[in-house]
Amino acid sequence: MNLGDWTEKFQGTKALPREVRDRLLKVAQVRTYEKGYQVFGPRNIPDNLLFLFEGTIRVSQTSDNGRDIVLYRVDAGESCVLTTACMLAEEAYNAEGVAETDVTVIVLPKVAFDGLVADEPAFRSFVFAAYSRRLIDLLRVVDDVAFGRIDVRLADRLLTLVGGDKEISATHAQIASELGTAREVISRVLHDFQKRGYIAQSRGRIAVVDKPALRALASSD
Repeated sequence: MNLGDWTEKFQGTKALPREVRDRLLKVAQVRTYEKGYQVFGPRNIPDNLLFLFEGTIRVSQTSDNGRDIVLYRVDAGESCVLTTACMLAEEAYNAEGVAETDVTVIVLPKVAFDGLVADEPAFRSFVFAAYSRRLIDLLRVVDDVAFGRIDVRLADRLLTLVGGDKEISATHAQIASELGTAREVISRVLHDFQKRGYIAQSRGRIAVVDKPALRALASSD
């Protein structure tokens, strides 16, 4: 697949000197994965840096008791910082990345990545800036799970998931994974939301009936 000059898509690569970008275009590979494909998983040691050209990858972790929690998402124009961290430490992933949509990925071999980090300040800044943003996101996840009210967090997540649509296609277990809690907890709170007239539920679908009420609840904490 020919993506043209894909280095224009990413902030870190766009700032590199032209000759370095040309070398990247020669050594990097383009891969595509279908929705639902496990792009990486536990016990795999990465040897390539992933740049997401198109689509979304959900990064989640599973506890010993089988409970999932979504850590973050990689969107188009971003790199996966977990891949970067594991590659630098030469350690296996402790989470999995699953394509939420069909995705197109730029794969940069570790040898090329090591050279860019060592020699190019612009690329090094890109890597550390991505680390900083994602660390803040992960700390927010920890804070929400530890201290946040579940009804407030659920209202906020429903609004995020529904976007400009009217319905969400998701099970209670999937939403529980998004919020790092048990399915039974989500079922109980959703039932309460339905009684209040915020939502309507059918099998595998949630219709958001009263967005203003959910927004008020989401901003109440």
